[in-house]
Amino acid sequence: MSKVKPFVAIVDDDESVSRAIKRLLRSTGLASDTFKTGDDFLDMFDSIPSYRPACIVLDIQMPGLNGLEVQRRLSGSGIPIIFITAHDELGVREQALALGAAAYLRKPFNDEVFIKAVSTAISSNIKA
Repeated sequence: MSKVKPFVAIVDDDESVSRAIKRLLRSTGLASDTFKTGDDFLDMFDSIPSYRPACIVLDIQMPGLNGLEVQRRLSGSGIPIIFITAHDELGVREQALALGAAAYLRKPFNDEVFIKAVSTAISSNIKA
């Protein structure tokens, strides 16, 4: 029986950010998929029942569904979400954390802090 290796879904409309995060995760041995919008990610998530990332890195402000709406739609999935944003508004941060976000990081973020947040989120998800 083969065990599926954990991977991270990156949802950010800024391709340079997605590429940088993908490279950073790869440097730690983690695979990742990238999506430009929350709608694109949810289409994949909803259409393929076996598609379940160990963690989702989610931007707040994107075209179409924003990160908080994607988080709401994933409510009950048990998949940890790490928010990244260039627009750090206290109310948005409080809402994301109240809805169960594993972390909320402001861009540009510290690579070590980001990797620690992802590692912690994946570890807590695997144990659950």
